[in-house]
Amino acid sequence: MQYQPADVLANPEAEKETSPTTADVARQYEQYVFPQVKNLHTEPMVVTDGQGGRVTDLDERTYLDFFGGILTVSLGHANEEVNRAVIAQVRRLSHISTLYPTLPMGELAERLARITPGALQKCFFTASGSEADEAAIMMAQSYTGNTEIIALRHGYSGRTQLAQGLTGNAAWRGSGDRASVVRHALAPYCYRCPLKLTYPKCGVACAHDVEELIRTATSGQVAGMLVEPIQGVGGFITPPEEYFAIVAEIVRKYGGVFIADEVQTGFGRTGRMWGIEHHGVEPEMMTMAKGIANGLPLGALVATAPVADSLHKSTISTFGGNPVSCAAANTVIDIVERDNLAANAGRQGERLRDGLLCIQRRFPARVGDVRGRGLMQAIELVADETAGDRTPAPELTQALLDSARARGLLLGRGGTYNNVIRIAPPLNVSGAEIDEALGILEQAMAAVT
Repeated sequence: MQYQPADVLANPEAEKETSPTTADVARQYEQYVFPQVKNLHTEPMVVTDGQGGRVTDLDERTYLDFFGGILTVSLGHANEEVNRAVIAQVRRLSHISTLYPTLPMGELAERLARITPGALQKCFFTASGSEADEAAIMMAQSYTGNTEIIALRHGYSGRTQLAQGLTGNAAWRGSGDRASVVRHALAPYCYRCPLKLTYPKCGVACAHDVEELIRTATSGQVAGMLVEPIQGVGGFITPPEEYFAIVAEIVRKYGGVFIADEVQTGFGRTGRMWGIEHHGVEPEMMTMAKGIANGLPLGALVATAPVADSLHKSTISTFGGNPVSCAAANTVIDIVERDNLAANAGRQGERLRDGLLCIQRRFPARVGDVRGRGLMQAIELVADETAGDRTPAPELTQALLDSARARGLLLGRGGTYNNVIRIAPPLNVSGAEIDEALGILEQAMAAVT
């Protein structure tokens, strides 16, 4: 069974007879897809079309999409300018591998060197963020001669073997020893401080504890530290501004490099081009993916020249730097810069956050925390904040996701305890769309509480 086969497109009645239903697709997934590939909602929805900030499912219901394929469709679905660039490139050349230089990859590498902070200069392209993070670890070890890597609890780095080792969330790690070289530091999770302290009186103790970790749980010399400026899958955990300056200094003191994982925070999402720019730290390496190509598969590692030049082995990537994906990424950067979308993310992010704080005031028992930057905002749902009970409420979170969907709004979920609603609309979202989403979210919250 094929969706909209060519021989029935001109015959609507025949199309109705042959097109699959949501139940048909659900059956296909149950029989032929790994069961670990979960649906976000209790009842599956099959998305068939998207335009701008909205998507339509197989049952012809339309939704305002405020999760964007996990912060990936950064300019909205089926962006016309990106589509034109993709179609033009497909007509010229769709694939050749990194064994041959291409115009789009060379242009993108130069652009990334220009827009990334500090001395970042040389690029290695991959097909995903997981691969980019793995490449960053390899380069840190090559450059420093050390092996051990510091990551954060509640962090997420992808689905490859080493990326799972970097991930500080058991639900995403699988079984077995994923990476014996990784040591996990305390997360800067102020709402659930692992040290039971309160910011700013704590003096950012979790950051200073990285030195204790290195001195007690490593050989005393490390290759580096890989961190997300905002922990995405972890539930948009947003560190204090001074956190990264402290940990970067410590890591460098013990021989390592600082790696910013901008897979979710990059390309204007937080109100600046890069999430790490809020902290005034210039990394030796930066990884990126997701929003880089508005939905096409592409990842990148950008490093300083000394780091990039330190590897004396050959390396390729079959699909990394694919010319079609690079053409899309070049257009994404054009639009983000031309339309000043980082600034728009900052403005609309403030509007979104103000609305979420209003919802928190209306439901003070269940909305324990509101956090994030720019168009990367979250609410954490708990048992009863007013009674001091911060027990995670994952059932309420699922109910709220389903309730919002029933009213035409798609949101994300995250957090180690599955109790965080993640909200991340396109960077070119309008104030009217923000207000529409907030109204639906408030109605959905009222319905489930």
